[in-house]
Amino acid sequence: MSVFDDVAAIAHPMPTPGDVPEDVFNDVCHEIDEARKKMAFNLEMAWDADPEANEPLLSAIGGALYRKAQAEAELRRLVAYGREFTRPRPYKLVDLAAASGMSVSGVRTAYGHSDVDAVVQAIGRKPREWRATAADDPPETGNEA
Repeated sequence: MSVFDDVAAIAHPMPTPGDVPEDVFNDVCHEIDEARKKMAFNLEMAWDADPEANEPLLSAIGGALYRKAQAEAELRRLVAYGREFTRPRPYKLVDLAAASGMSVSGVRTAYGHSDVDAVVQAIGRKPREWRATAADDPPETGNEA
């Protein structure tokens, strides 16, 4: 195997029996195999075009870091939606904390004005009321759980 194949196999691990339902196991493995081939091909083509700028392992790490940042931004927007846009009242902090893997205080501070603005842009609706605080706002004194 080449470094391209190795990196693709690491980025797209095959499931073991029991990880996915038996009736779709072969389909899932086929999809993962196709994703591996596509990634290995893309890594190799990028390497061929400019080996210094497109080292395969470092490129894959950069891609994973980008996807992580996108997932974190999505999580912030979803939490903002649950607190700022749902009616008649926001989701409870404790429920959002359990769903997101955060603490209650983590949920309270997980999102800010730009995340709320992104939700406004996505759904075309204003928040029910403003609750998110900016870094320079005074601390809250009440219990919001």
